Amino acid sequence: MEIRPHRIINRRKTKKIKVGNIFVGGDSPISVQSMTNTITSDEISTTKQINELQEAGADIVRVSCPDEESTKALKNIVKSTNVPIVADIHFHYKRAIESAKSGASCLRINPGNIGSKDRVQEVIKAAKDHGCAIRIGVNAGSLEKKILEKYKEPCPEALVESATHNIKLLEDNDFFNFKISVKSSDVFLSVKAYESLSNLYDYPLHLGITEAGGLFTGSIKSSIGIGRLLMQGIGDTIRVSLSADPIEEVKAGFEILNALGIRSRGVQIISCPSCARQAFPVIDTVKILEKKLSHIKKPMTLSIIGCVVNGPGEAAQTDIGLTGGGDGNNLLYLSGIPHNKVVGKDIINQVVDLVESKAKEINN
Repeated sequence: MEIRPHRIINRRKTKKIKVGNIFVGGDSPISVQSMTNTITSDEISTTKQINELQEAGADIVRVSCPDEESTKALKNIVKSTNVPIVADIHFHYKRAIESAKSGASCLRINPGNIGSKDRVQEVIKAAKDHGCAIRIGVNAGSLEKKILEKYKEPCPEALVESATHNIKLLEDNDFFNFKISVKSSDVFLSVKAYESLSNLYDYPLHLGITEAGGLFTGSIKSSIGIGRLLMQGIGDTIRVSLSADPIEEVKAGFEILNALGIRSRGVQIISCPSCARQAFPVIDTVKILEKKLSHIKKPMTLSIIGCVVNGPGEAAQTDIGLTGGGDGNNLLYLSGIPHNKVVGKDIINQVVDLVESKAKEINN
């Protein structure tokens, strides 16, 4: 679908860093991330989930490394996967060093929680030696004690001060291959923190609303927070944090980017909520099509409208369109041009055939 002038977002210019084979920041595409929820020391399950996430579109995958068993397993996991792996580290600096040696592409740490400056320097040296990027991960739920005592509670200023302190720790050690996140479960707090940080630094920003909740509520909260920031041109990589299958995080991430015309993947279905005018069961049709077309990776738009009120207009703006007109008079469109009439029982098969044919054309 062509990007219309009113949908163009002027993205803020940030430094470009490299996470494995993926660039983050600058003019590189906004990447979508997720995180495994397996026990990392279970190499088979973790590798399987990482590969599933990559198949779903994840550009970068994070794994938790809370113990030495996990960092040892990481070596084989990295060898068995093709997507950049971020090692999630909290408190124990040795886990960060072990993860770097095991082939992690990035270390997610909060330098202020790692310990003494000597320990921070050891982690930075390991990152330099093994070509690791670093993500400074500031979280409202784990702010440094001094900062929390100063501000009494998590607030945008507290998150930014924590980020500033940690940025200086890396800069003072001549390390600049890093990105930053300042997350909270509070949408307003997160947005304000990211806005303030964006005005202070040009390092790439990892966007997210942390601990956002389940699939439904978490997707809505994340869409509001991440979407608002992206519309201002803020953000270089995103993760939708959900208490759900991690694959749903990837799907939600791409839906946010898709809705803003930033980046597309797969079939975007534009459909009506249905009403008494519908000439075929719109809701059931969309549910079936979502499943049957989930394997399509090339970006494409498909409108499924139950009647002629908005159907022709939507079909004119999508790659493939279906407008309800009564049994035998439902009309399929290709690139906005009427293609053929279709009876209700044949809708699913004909739409799937058209989409798959279109996908082959795009591939060629």
